Amino acid sequence: MAASAQGPAAPLSAEQAKVVLGEVLKAFGAPENAQRMEEARDNACNDMGKMLQFLLPVATQIQQDVIKAYGFSSDGEGVLKFARLIKSYEAQDPEIASMSGKLKAMFLPPMTLPPHGAGTGGVAAS
Repeated sequence: MAASAQGPAAPLSAEQAKVVLGEVLKAFGAPENAQRMEEARDNACNDMGKMLQFLLPVATQIQQDVIKAYGFSSDGEGVLKFARLIKSYEAQDPEIASMSGKLKAMFLPPMTLPPHGAGTGGVAAS
C-alpha cells in the first residue's frame, strides 16, 4: 500500500507545538525561503486569487519540510493537521497565538482598511 500510516499526527503538547511553530517561522526566515516567498509575492501582485496560486504552494512546501520531522505527513493534509493543532492552542497560549499570527501574515495578503474617519459614517467634524 502506497499510503503512509494515516493515524493522527503525533499529538504535540502546547510546548512542543510552540517549538515546531518556532522552527516553521525560522524556516520562512531562511534566505532561500524568504527569496522564494518574495518571488511568489511579486508574481501574485496582491491579488487574492494569485496569492492562492503562487504563494500558498510555496508556503505549504516550507511548512511541510519542517513539520514532517515531527510526525506530520509531508503533504497538504499534514499542514492542515498542524494548522488545526496550532489553532487549538491559540486561545490557551498567547505566545502561540502571536507566533501563529506572524506565520499567517507571511502568506496572507495585507488587508487594506479605510483610514479612520474617512468617508461617511464617521463622526462629523464641526
